[in-house]
Amino acid sequence: MTDTTPSRGRIAALLRPGGSSSAYSASLLLMISALLSGVLGLVRSSLIAYFFGAGGSVDAYNAAFELPETINYLLIGGVASTTFIKLLTQYEAEGRQEEGDRALSNILNVMLTVLAVAALLGMAIAPLYVKYKFHNFYSEETARQCVWMTRCLLFNPLLLLSGGVFGSRLMAKKIFFYQALQPLVYNGGIILGLVLLHARFGIYSLAIGAVTGAVLGMFALNLVGARSIGMRWSPEYDWKHPALREWIRLSLPLMLGQSLVTLDPQIRSYFASEVKGAVALMSYSRQLFNSPMTVIGPAAGAASLPFFASLWAKADVAAFSAAVNRSVSRLLSVSLLLTALLIALAYPIVDVALRRGRFHASDASAAAQLFVLFCLSLIFWTSQNLYARAFYGAGNTLTPMISGTVVTVLSLPVYWLLFHTNGVRGLVIASDLGIGAHMISLAVLLHRKRMVSLTELQWLELGKALLASLASGSAAALVLHVLPLGTSHAANFIRLVLGSAVWLGVALGLLVAMKSSLPAAVLRRRSANVQLPIRVNATDAPDRN
Repeated sequence: MTDTTPSRGRIAALLRPGGSSSAYSASLLLMISALLSGVLGLVRSSLIAYFFGAGGSVDAYNAAFELPETINYLLIGGVASTTFIKLLTQYEAEGRQEEGDRALSNILNVMLTVLAVAALLGMAIAPLYVKYKFHNFYSEETARQCVWMTRCLLFNPLLLLSGGVFGSRLMAKKIFFYQALQPLVYNGGIILGLVLLHARFGIYSLAIGAVTGAVLGMFALNLVGARSIGMRWSPEYDWKHPALREWIRLSLPLMLGQSLVTLDPQIRSYFASEVKGAVALMSYSRQLFNSPMTVIGPAAGAASLPFFASLWAKADVAAFSAAVNRSVSRLLSVSLLLTALLIALAYPIVDVALRRGRFHASDASAAAQLFVLFCLSLIFWTSQNLYARAFYGAGNTLTPMISGTVVTVLSLPVYWLLFHTNGVRGLVIASDLGIGAHMISLAVLLHRKRMVSLTELQWLELGKALLASLASGSAAALVLHVLPLGTSHAANFIRLVLGSAVWLGVALGLLVAMKSSLPAAVLRRRSANVQLPIRVNATDAPDRN
């Protein structure tokens, strides 16, 4: 379909709350959102580092998310909107939209009861959970802080489920505006809580801000959006409703199959709690890593899910395979280039972003080492997300669950061994190895099931991107060694700007010289991604690192 809408009209349509999106515009909108969210995430981390450094209170704050996240993944699968979108797609295809709304209301009402009971139980057992999960916490104060914030954050799974129900209604209609705002509001809540309340409540201001951000971003925003397109809540309450059973069937593998994607932070923190500040340092370095990873990975995956589901529903396996392979090839190419940049400029990035207040030069140096190790896995984190969406779009949540569970179990002794031989750095290396194995297993399984052919990946383009990344990364690293500017923030900022400029110039020059299609694919307004003739008028847990 040819798009004749003027550029300004397309931008206005993209930003209109009720406007539907193509695959390209949805990806663009979510990538812009992820970019802004990444900026807010860096601001958040910088403020936390300034006020609290890398000590025990920050360890307690990061650990406090784990019991709520465990409840979230065990009871709603961690990706509520994924299964809701699949259900809504089926109802809409059969012309039963009102019945679909009632089915969603029933699922929401029943599962809110379950989650409320789980949250109350979690509040009761929080002291025991912290005692045994973080058995090596080094002070009673750290454990006490963790218990209080854990209880506070146990409200978030209820808000996430509600937001997932309302948000899925929007995404099934290809409306992504509200999902794009969600992480911005959530991060904004944490930042405002920190800035306004830190003097009075200390580290607890972060948990208060996180709940406030969840109320406004995850729940209220999606509720307003869903109501604007006609969705109405109904007091359905039927434990035997067929839609509830179907949702459980789709979600159960996600609930039970806790893959390394969700368990990696918890595994790392279990071991790292032996070392004061280690959980905080990993969290800071992971947040810096998450900024580019979130932009190019989950944003594209969330936008692609409804389109993958539509293609699979049409039984067009060839188009489905081609769409996944195009998306994965571009993600891998961009990830290779970004990996080179991030590794080459690791210390200036950490220094400029975090070193201030109570976060000292020694903390920045330690965080930069962990940041480099995290960056080695960028290609795995981004592509596994898209491969998983391919399975979800086809209505298959069982296969990735089994694969993820097997990889996780096999990874546990690797975490133990590398931690006891290489300390905290070993935990990050084990994380890299595990997520690499998870990505490869998903790709191989899609290939063996004849859903997505590995032979159709754009291998030549990937080779060009690899060569460009090696050359541009080396050139950027050289800049750091030839600029004797001192160790101030200003000096590292200059290194960061000049190194990035050199990286971009070398990478772009080589890609053009090798006649790579990547620059044109990234820059052109109409991508070669899936194009659907949509003219009708995907909610994961928020990043807490």
